[in-house]
Amino acid sequence: MSRKTHFAGVAALAVGLATIAGNTELSGANAQATEATPSADVAAPLVEETVPKFVAQEVVQPLPEAEAPAAETEVEAESLAQLVARLDAPAQLSRQMECLAGAIYFESRGEPLAGQLAVAQVVINRAESDLFPSDYCGVVYQRSQFSFVKGGRMPSIKRRSLVWQQAVKIARIAHEGLWDSAAGDALYFHANYVKPKWSYRKQALATISTHIFYR
Repeated sequence: MSRKTHFAGVAALAVGLATIAGNTELSGANAQATEATPSADVAAPLVEETVPKFVAQEVVQPLPEAEAPAAETEVEAESLAQLVARLDAPAQLSRQMECLAGAIYFESRGEPLAGQLAVAQVVINRAESDLFPSDYCGVVYQRSQFSFVKGGRMPSIKRRSLVWQQAVKIARIAHEGLWDSAAGDALYFHANYVKPKWSYRKQALATISTHIFYR
């Protein structure tokens, strides 16, 4: 079929449809069809909502102030005692920090603060060494290492006592490295009123109150 013949047929068809529409303009069928077809005004918002909009630059939405992480407060102190006094004891402890604070509490709660920090440092050093378990609880509960652990359990703790609150603060100081300990990189310690056989094979690093610390 030639393009000319095709165009003539289309024109004739258009004229016929226009005639039919004029004859049925007032019929009920035509009115129902008109009401069922949405108008351009109604359809427009739907089209706008479903068309995605793209931007050329990266969009960064700032977090609300309430969700932004709080800045860490650096506590300045001239002595370990002053640092302990200025720190707050956490209301809740993770299991690992509970084990670290427990070792301080049971092994050195009668010791000066430097002695308590040294005990905490030994636990941390062991957790970082390949010779011992890799976390605080593993170190504390390792068999035959800490005498206060009985049957794989830690005794009950008087959690409202000042000595426990102090042990918790010392645990935080040691864990966060807020104060250097005289124990250095020690991995062992014992009370000065005993002399275990293994001590002869170790290098003594420091004596703090009633404890001797070794590497």
